[in-house]
Amino acid sequence: MATIWEEFDISPIEIALPGNKVGITLRAYRLESELTPTDVSERDDEDDVFSARDARLPLDDEQLPEFEWTEEQLAAVAAAPAEDELAERAAESGDDETAEGDSDGDDEAGSKDAKADQEVPIFLTHKGMLLLFKTPDSLVSFLKSKAPHDMKQLKNWSKFASSLKVADVTVAEDDSYELDLVVENLRGGPDAWEPPLLLSAGEIARDLGYALQLKKVIIALAAGSPLDDLDEALRATGFFARRRLKKIGTEQASISWRGIIGKISAAVDWRD
Repeated sequence: MATIWEEFDISPIEIALPGNKVGITLRAYRLESELTPTDVSERDDEDDVFSARDARLPLDDEQLPEFEWTEEQLAAVAAAPAEDELAERAAESGDDETAEGDSDGDDEAGSKDAKADQEVPIFLTHKGMLLLFKTPDSLVSFLKSKAPHDMKQLKNWSKFASSLKVADVTVAEDDSYELDLVVENLRGGPDAWEPPLLLSAGEIARDLGYALQLKKVIIALAAGSPLDDLDEALRATGFFARRRLKKIGTEQASISWRGIIGKISAAVDWRD
């Protein structure tokens, strides 16, 4: 028998932040075309990922975290196509192939359209802030109330909220993120680094960066960035992987992650 989480494709997650603050919230993944981004117009934070996509990331010193970026890394981030550019390319490709009557081209265009409309994360957010709850009781009480939040746009949300019970709120180990331990672990140096801790932190930070429209978080963890290189080195195994890790600046990595966690913490609304 499927659980309520499997039935509605939503997950409870737990996030630990510095200061002994641990909270529960919800996360789901849906097609980007099905979602309306959280409204950040009232938030005291100008990090707007969607305007950054249009600007194509002019990477100046003020935007970058305190990390030594190589020319190759900067080029990789700046050259990555924006999502709206991908969609436009797919549409143009589809028109060209259709005009030529090429059925294979139609299949390729369809594939590109599918990639452009990718699954993206959505959290329990409101007005650009992540809602965190200290107990399952307070989370469920909020979900059953008429309080506004961004997850109400999900299909069958009312049925999910009315069916949810406090006993259902059990966070799986893989959905528990210890952001409070990341900086201290990095300061210990490569020999002390814990890949599961750091890789899971990268996962949740990328999701939150997108969902909360935190531009600096997105830039710091973008493909080709120093912290993305760190993740790749942590995933690798063997002698050469260990040598690669030892070449990564411990102080720079910890400073960058401290900035990321600070940006996320500033976008949290504790509800109890």
